[in-house]
Amino acid sequence: MLLVKNRSASFDYEIIEKFTAGIVLKGYEVKAVKEKKANLAGAYVQLLGGSELYAVNMYIGHYSKQSQKTLESDLRRTRKLLLTNSEIEKVRRMLQQKGRTAVPLALLLEHNMVKLEFAIAKGRKQAQKKHLEKEKQIQKDLEREAKEFNRSEGLTDF
Repeated sequence: MLLVKNRSASFDYEIIEKFTAGIVLKGYEVKAVKEKKANLAGAYVQLLGGSELYAVNMYIGHYSKQSQKTLESDLRRTRKLLLTNSEIEKVRRMLQQKGRTAVPLALLLEHNMVKLEFAIAKGRKQAQKKHLEKEKQIQKDLEREAKEFNRSEGLTDF
């Protein structure tokens, strides 16, 4: 089940390969994520220590019924990702290629556990973004025209 989505990731980056990883969270963070008080904007996945992946700069807000106050620095703390050694090695090899980065796409709830879906991606240039936006607009216009045409055709059948 989708909890939080990084909407700008698919626009800003060309997705090469997706991965799903467990994420180490504190109890109140899990509850806050289930309340959708998280944001993936500006977050990224980084290989630290040569053998472990971490989600960096991911915002998880306060749980609404939390009695103890948390520090503001805890809201964007670095969180460890749980992957197998073979998956970590595959990600490491892909990140070594020039122009590749790991971007969080979504926070998911699978079997009552929070998972982070991230992707190895390549950044898009401004011209590519404009071209993609133009294609989306053309597709939307074509669908609208087809819908109007079908409506007018349906009225003449009576």
